[in-house]
Amino acid sequence: MQNKSQEYLKTMLAIVSQGGEIAIKYLNKSQPTLKKDASVLTRSDSEISQLCHRSLKEILKDPSHLLIDEEAPDIVEYLDQKRLKKAHFLWAIDPIDGTRLYANHMPLFGISLGLFKDLRPWLGVVYFPALKELFYCDGKEAYFVQNAFSPGQKKIKIKPIEEELSPKSLFFCNDTFFNKFSWSDKDFHIMINACAVVNLCWPAIGRGVGCFLKAHLWDFAGSWPIIQKAGLDLRSVKTGQILDHVHADFFNRSSKPWELKEYYLISNGKHYFDIKSKIVVSPSTKV
Repeated sequence: MQNKSQEYLKTMLAIVSQGGEIAIKYLNKSQPTLKKDASVLTRSDSEISQLCHRSLKEILKDPSHLLIDEEAPDIVEYLDQKRLKKAHFLWAIDPIDGTRLYANHMPLFGISLGLFKDLRPWLGVVYFPALKELFYCDGKEAYFVQNAFSPGQKKIKIKPIEEELSPKSLFFCNDTFFNKFSWSDKDFHIMINACAVVNLCWPAIGRGVGCFLKAHLWDFAGSWPIIQKAGLDLRSVKTGQILDHVHADFFNRSSKPWELKEYYLISNGKHYFDIKSKIVVSPSTKV
């Protein structure tokens, strides 16, 4: 399995590296359009999706492998627990995360590719092409790479960070947070990047103390094993229970397929209750 993990990781790194070249090439001419759900689709989303399918073509001939691609039309078909359990390996790609930022020529966007083994986070790769920053997990350790895919790249092992909460601290939220919640910020502050992989990966290296998440599987599949190595977990806002595997029941099927049904707070165990205490729930909101 060690040889397989290295083989898969090599393929994943190649996909995000080549995908990054595509993203930079079209950054200022992304040809954005709107999908039926009003989310943004760009030329790079489509081309990186196609790149991923080509790169994994031989692997996906094995029925023990499934690919969940945000841009594929058949993603609802895989949202079945019996089918998921038969898949020893589950791949999930977000060709461009932070697409609205990308469509507006902003550098905070990433390419995310995750691989689950027996429905648990295993390998993950997240690349920020405009920043030349790479985060990845090889199944045993996680790393942060600056000047990625260049001769001058610098790799740092990701380890849990013990940072005390203070007015310096930042907590990241998605762009719909204030639709149903408010934030008490007298002790530390909230920041909205409108990019899930930024919200997830940055706290893994000390850029922030955690984040708030209600996203689709592909939004956090690549980041999930990385943040675990940083001592961060997805904890239910409602129960505090840690999410550590994929199950069809955790996701919406009809209106927004593969979107989490619950709201999750990403943090270490020490900070969970302090951060949760700052989230003020609207009386009409069901968490």
